[in-house]
Formats: sequence, C-alpha cells, structure tokens
Amino acid sequence: MARVGKAIGIGAAAAAAAGAAAAGVAADRAAADRRILDAVDPDVDFTHTPDVELVAVATDGVKLHAEIDTPDGWAPGQLTVVLSHGFCLAIPSWIFQRRALLEAGYRVVVWDQRSHGRSDRSEIENCTIEQLGHDLRVVIDTACPEGPLVLVGHSMGGMTTMSLVRHHAELVRERVLAVAFVATSANGEGLTDLGFGPLVGRAIGQAGPRLLSRLAPHQRWLAPVRRAGKTIEDSIVDKFSFDSPVSEKLVRFTSDLILATPFEVMAAFIPAIQGLDEYESLTALVDKEVLVVNGEGDLLTPPKHSAAIVDRLPGSEHVVVRDAGHLIMLEHPELVSSQILELIDRATVDLELGIPVAAKPRVRRFITDIGRRRRVRRARRAESVTQARRQASKAARAKVAKPGAARDRGAS
Repeated sequence: MARVGKAIGIGAAAAAAAGAAAAGVAADRAAADRRILDAVDPDVDFTHTPDVELVAVATDGVKLHAEIDTPDGWAPGQLTVVLSHGFCLAIPSWIFQRRALLEAGYRVVVWDQRSHGRSDRSEIENCTIEQLGHDLRVVIDTACPEGPLVLVGHSMGGMTTMSLVRHHAELVRERVLAVAFVATSANGEGLTDLGFGPLVGRAIGQAGPRLLSRLAPHQRWLAPVRRAGKTIEDSIVDKFSFDSPVSEKLVRFTSDLILATPFEVMAAFIPAIQGLDEYESLTALVDKEVLVVNGEGDLLTPPKHSAAIVDRLPGSEHVVVRDAGHLIMLEHPELVSSQILELIDRATVDLELGIPVAAKPRVRRFITDIGRRRRVRRARRAESVTQARRQASKAARAKVAKPGAARDRGAS
C-alpha cells in the first residue's frame, strides 16, 4: 500500500492545483459513471458495531485499538480469524469480510496498526515491519490468547504477518491453522513504480517521503483544497485502488479512509516497506495452508510479487482475480470472502485427515467475478434506457411547443 500513500500525497498537490481543464473534465466524466454504479456495490452502510473493543499495549507502550466479533454459539478454544489491514487503511477496510466470517460462524479480530485508525501514533524509529510483527503478537495475546488461528493480511498487513512468522515462529507452529496473503509482497523492490516503470517510479519513490514530510505541517489546511478537487482526488484513488468500475460511494469511502492517515505517518512507513525482505520468513509456512490472492490489475503490489510468494510455498493456492486492483477486498468483497472461507475449510480437512500440506500440489487459478460484471452491465443498460427516455420526452415536449410558437410569430 506504500504507493497509494505517495499517490495520494501527489494527489493532494494535484488537487491544490486543480487547474488542469482536461484532468477536470476526465474526472467529472469518471464521477458521473461511478454515480451510475451506486447500486453495484453491496451494503451502502460501511459502519459496524463490534461485540468488544479493547486496547493491546505494544512492546514500546503504543496502544493498539482492536475489535472482536463473536458469533452465537462460539466457545473458547474454537477458531478465530485475525485480519490485518494495509498501509494508509484501518479496520473499516475489512467491513465486508468481517461480516461474512461472522455470518459463517467464526470469531473475528480486527485491529488498527500503529499510527493508523484509532491506534496511538508511533515514534518514527518504531515504524518498521519488524515492530508490526511484534504488535500483531500483542494483539493475539490480548484478544485471542487460546485456540487455533487463521491470519489474513492485506498489503502491509501481509508483511506484518510475515514478520510475525519470523519473530514468533512458536506461535505460528502451535496455533496458526492457515494464512491468507491478499495483494501483498515479501520484498519491497519495485513497490514504488506506480505503474510508470522503474525509471519514473524510482524518482517518485525517492521524492515521496520528502514531499509528504513537507506537506505534513499543512495537512489540516488541505481540507478545503480536498473539497475543491474532490473529483480529481477520487479519480487518483480509483486508478490506484481498483481495476473495474466501482460506485462513487465506494471511491469516496476509500478516499476518506486513506486521507485520514497523517502525511508524516505515510512518510515514516514508506522506507520500511521499500526495504522489506521477508522471503526467508515464508519457509516457516510450508506446512500450513496458504492462500495468496491478488488482482491482475494491481498497480501497487503487481501480480509478480504474489507469484514470488507462491513460488516459495509448494502447497499454496494462488488466486488471480481479473478486473481487480489493489483494494480487492473492497472491489470484489464476496469473492475474497469466499476464498478465505474455502481456505479455512481446506485447512480444517487437512487437519482432520492428517494430510501434509507440503505434499499437496501448488494450485494457480484465474477467476473472473462474473456476477459483478453482470451487475455493472445491468446498471449501465438501465442508465442508457433512462437517458433514452429522457431524450424522447424532451423531444416530445419540444415538438408540442413548436405549433404554439409558430402561432405567436404569426400573430405578431
């Protein structure tokens, strides 16, 4: 998620300059198209009331906000799913998955990583992937100290999971049943290309932290600028977050979530992500069920990063989703939720039958969210019919008005 942060920082400056007429026209057209698709995305309400809210205290004293959802009939010692969000995001980014998992009967723990969401701000020197791994351990010890676990991490959250695996191998060995890596990477190389290629991308990556640090003292003054350039900002977020048509409400929800992250926090974590190398950590997962999910059109953590994870895990399942970008869990929520539920089912069967994961073949599947494609087509078709009816009605009114106008001219 590092490049989202930099893209948004650049986007704030672009919004401040909101002058480019061509960009404004394109953004307005994109916004109009997204308004048509408001019925496509599920669950307009992005709020969620947890059963329990708690605070886990990190090794350096930072207070980490966590929430727990517990289904009816759940008993201590049963499975808990822990969801770790990505860079510049927070707990709400998992809204669809936590609902689906809860409905399926699983206890769910979600948490805000340090300096994100409702967790405390961290000292810059502790904004590291290593520290995030220790943070996840503290959250687990506080929120779910017993019973089997399934760990799910998106983007930086996946990196956090890898750090946990490296630094707390005994916990993983004894309690973790399965792991899901969603749109993430085990290595920071190339994570700053922003889809522009290494030359331009490297320059953006180097300038990003400095730019964000300079903007940080002025962030509160950017609110009016954000409102003035909202359509441009939304278009930037749309480009780097999604790869299929999404609704205006989803893009606005995503924009507000990302821009809630202070610029200095973005700047602090970018070097940590760029310097990431967790390939060795993956070796501890060869006997665990692992799911790797990525969007084929992800500009921030391109598919090759997911493929590199899969190559090191012989028994893993790799799902590549067409028409999907970096925020795949929001763009294709039902699909991602179903993949996580299938992962849990596979891991449970393996455990019951004593099937060694390392002996299973590696699986790579390409999936298209056909249901979503159909909803998009229906929404656009309905809008076309509505527009045609409006044009016909307008033409009819004009035709009726013409004889009267002619009589008025004759009378004069």
